[in-house]
Amino acid sequence: MPDLHEKDAMICRSCGNEERASEGYPCASCGTFICVICSFRGVVRCRKCAAEQQQPEPARTPLREIPLIDWPEH
Repeated sequence: MPDLHEKDAMICRSCGNEERASEGYPCASCGTFICVICSFRGVVRCRKCAAEQQQPEPARTPLREIPLIDWPEH
């Protein structure tokens, strides 16, 4: 009878590291595995979904100066 070696590991779809499946979270978009270290770093989407979600930033408008207020003299 062959020896069974169960493996409870998955490859993180963000960083590529192999981690225990119970120590991770699903991608917010597609549900693939993201390791707990990436989750601690703030990663919520896998590389593929993050690339699809990436959109060009809107052009920034220059900040307006705050107008001076004429206070009445007392």
